[in-house]
Amino acid sequence: MKRLVTIQDISCFGKCSLTCALPVISAMGIETSVIPTAVLSTHTGGGFSGYTFRDLTDDIPAIAEHWKKLGLKFDAIYTGYIGSCRQIEVVKRFIEQFRTENTIVVVDPVMGDNGRMYAGFDAKFVSSMKTLCAMADCILPNATEAALLSGREYAERPDERQMREMISRIYSLGCRIVVMTGASPDREHNGALLGNAATGEFYSSYCENISGSYHSTGDIFAGVFSGGLTLGMGEKRSLDLAVNFTRDCVKATVPIREEQWYSVRFEPCLGQLIEATKEYLND
Repeated sequence: MKRLVTIQDISCFGKCSLTCALPVISAMGIETSVIPTAVLSTHTGGGFSGYTFRDLTDDIPAIAEHWKKLGLKFDAIYTGYIGSCRQIEVVKRFIEQFRTENTIVVVDPVMGDNGRMYAGFDAKFVSSMKTLCAMADCILPNATEAALLSGREYAERPDERQMREMISRIYSLGCRIVVMTGASPDREHNGALLGNAATGEFYSSYCENISGSYHSTGDIFAGVFSGGLTLGMGEKRSLDLAVNFTRDCVKATVPIREEQWYSVRFEPCLGQLIEATKEYLND
């Protein structure tokens, strides 16, 4: 059995970050270990206010030390939301401690969306995030994050030429694979564009666009894509699986959107993910 560790916050209600990464990756038959970077009562998206927050940065080194004594090894390390420059340095140290020549490192450089940085982040945090991206085999920025990492102007709907240009500039950070999520070649489609620095190849995966804003789609996409790489699916098949599964989760949410405005309804779709994983393993 493959083993992955994901490092990100846990929002006790709201179905995002660890509370969606853990079930999604586990459904793919991967032993999923977790390191919470913070504990929140809810996620911080629209609709919630007054949430509690506890920073767990100081706990991470002790967890790493215990795991080293146990001799634990990981096939993949996947990082999500990281709350501070100091926490980035702690996470980088963890990667240095546990990475082997066979470990895949995936970084979701969570910094902002819709052209704006999240509260509490600034230019210094962007610089710090770039140093974490430099350690990754693969990073998963959205359009806002790709603009921040590439030094380009944010475009709400960049065309494929602009996306390729940003991805090519991001290669200079040192990561081999860049997946730009939320890529939209037109108003009817949505998906992701992948660039491979080693081959110079680009690969896109698009599905029908479903109007509206849905929380946690990025976390679901990142979890499935990371799981696919961990299982050895390869970047293209992992991308297709992540795009299509995320779409299916959004579709399952549309009929009850008013009730589940805080997240997508991924639970009914886990069976499909299990079957898709079995199909790959049986090929």
